[in-house]
Amino acid sequence: MKWEREVNSRYNYQLIMKYKVLYAEDEPTLAQIIGEGLTSSGYEVILAADGEQALKAVQTDAPDICVLDIMMPLKDGYTLAEDIRKMAWNIPIIFLSAKSLPEDVIRGFNSGGNDYLKKPFNMGELLVRIEALLTRFGHDQNKASVSSHQSFGKSELDTVTQQLRTPIAKYSLSYKETLLLGLLIQHKNMLLPRQVPLQEIWGNDNFYNARSMDVFMSHLRKMLKDDPNVQLMSIRGTGYKLICE
Repeated sequence: MKWEREVNSRYNYQLIMKYKVLYAEDEPTLAQIIGEGLTSSGYEVILAADGEQALKAVQTDAPDICVLDIMMPLKDGYTLAEDIRKMAWNIPIIFLSAKSLPEDVIRGFNSGGNDYLKKPFNMGELLVRIEALLTRFGHDQNKASVSSHQSFGKSELDTVTQQLRTPIAKYSLSYKETLLLGLLIQHKNMLLPRQVPLQEIWGNDNFYNARSMDVFMSHLRKMLKDDPNVQLMSIRGTGYKLICE
């Protein structure tokens, strides 16, 4: 964790925390995209292109959380996590991998991982999981530099506490409701095709998942009626649109 000075609107200085994320990924394009996404969300990002670089970064840069690919040169993610655990048991570890068989996920947790996110994934979901693990591991101070609050209309979603604030009420959301609303906010005033949340949150677009998503959307729509500047529309057979003034 790093403390930085930020100038507020009255030109006074205040200290803010900036958490360090070690991101180990050997695919350069993906590393750049995810790295930029983390940086824009307020994190200090340490990039490593292989397992050996990542282990050295843990020793020298003291990251607050590790996000690890599994299939990397020199040292795979499973072995890397085991080595990290020998040095630091209290650093949260998230695996990102296209390996999605049950035995792959189980091995990830057995090697020291705290979470396992299957590729392809949504950036919003990764941010929610990072924030949740940082909170769980005791990093629950006021993080002014990390964007966990998403404002839209006259409402606000807190992705860490999973709470929605409207002009007249505060609601506690489920994990999937938080992911779904976060996805809608990212695409506000644009069409969100049905297949996107079905694939990214539910994992596939079968009939039962589609009906489940419709129930979640209906629940969100009821809560968002509190906000006169927000409308959640269903586009029949196509998707959804979150209209915000």
